[in-house]
Amino acid sequence: MNIIRYPKREDWASITERPQLDTSTLNATVSNILGDIKANGDEAVRKYEEMFDHVRLDSLAVSENEIEEAWNSVPAELRQAIELAHANISSFHEAQHFNGVKVETAPGVTCWQKSVPIEKVGLYIPGGTAPLFSTVLMLATPARIAGCSEIVLCTPPDRNGNVNPAILVAARVAGVSKIFKTGGVQAIGAMAYGTESVPKVYKIFGPGNQYVMAAKQQVSLHDAAIDMPAGPSEVCVVADNSCDAAFVAADLLSQAEHGIDSQVLLISTSEEFIQKVEREIERQLALLPRKDMAAKALENSKFVLVADDDEAMDLANTYAPEHLILPSDNFDTLAAKVINAGSVFLGRYACESAGDYASGTNHTLPTHGYALAYNGVNLDSYNRKITFQHLTREGVQSIGKAVVVMAENELLEAHANAMRVRMNEQ
Repeated sequence: MNIIRYPKREDWASITERPQLDTSTLNATVSNILGDIKANGDEAVRKYEEMFDHVRLDSLAVSENEIEEAWNSVPAELRQAIELAHANISSFHEAQHFNGVKVETAPGVTCWQKSVPIEKVGLYIPGGTAPLFSTVLMLATPARIAGCSEIVLCTPPDRNGNVNPAILVAARVAGVSKIFKTGGVQAIGAMAYGTESVPKVYKIFGPGNQYVMAAKQQVSLHDAAIDMPAGPSEVCVVADNSCDAAFVAADLLSQAEHGIDSQVLLISTSEEFIQKVEREIERQLALLPRKDMAAKALENSKFVLVADDDEAMDLANTYAPEHLILPSDNFDTLAAKVINAGSVFLGRYACESAGDYASGTNHTLPTHGYALAYNGVNLDSYNRKITFQHLTREGVQSIGKAVVVMAENELLEAHANAMRVRMNEQ
């Protein structure tokens, strides 16, 4: 592992920098596929499924029989775990309901907000190296709680045309409306434009590879909103001698096994502790089924030795990690210093895995430094706030003159007149 000792603040930018990919060729490829989907619908989707997922599909839709078969094939222990996670995710997101308050901003002028669910949302669940059925729960549960009337899910099938059974079970538990067998750029295009089979949605959620992320960003310019920009998954752990080195090593490895481009950052005030973590990583890594992938990710990891807790938290905030773990005994003090992070895990027992699966918080989070300005998916992600205002005659008298003066000074005479005729009403 790469240990950086007492770096100067002017060097922090290089420590917190994420890899930058040249996406010019990728974007052109994505644009061509999206154009084909927009023009040719299901026919193009099936073509790209055969090209990329190596499966020839007669129908894109998952049938109720397939969902029933999946339900019966998944072990009861896994179904129960999915249901427990769903219950906790539901509890956390139910508590986020918005209650608008009417405010009289001036005599006779009343303003308020109403929260309205997005009617049609699309969820993308990758295939890749692991079936992310937990992401189904994270995306569909708040969508159902928010009251979205149509929840569409797209996920790539295997070479036999089947969707992973656990994904179908999670979709049933969380209340997904329709499920389709399509992945990658073609799935994003299908949901953004609509095809003969796949309904057009108004907002698209979910993770994916760089092609999926590029597709989401391209369709967001004109056709559908998206949850957030995203990059490879990442974790930052701020730890000291009060922490358990085995726990910290396990947390770092749990992130590293996501993929070779995952980001792992350890910040510590103790070099002795960093060395303990290194030894634990070597021991635990050897036991992992995905050790080659994790080892590759660890090649790009950074262990940073800093002078004190304040410097540690300043560096963590500069990094703005997707996941921030504070396993120290003084986690309350450190937590008060958090400014930029997607999701924060406090104390020695709060591993990232808890939030990834079953604590109840959402694991769809901003990466690549976007936590500086974005939050993770929550109930608000599936709602719009519509503002209302009501003016009485008294309200016109309260703010009318100010409105006219401001409109006149912006040289918008029709604006001024719209208020003026009300002020002069006999």
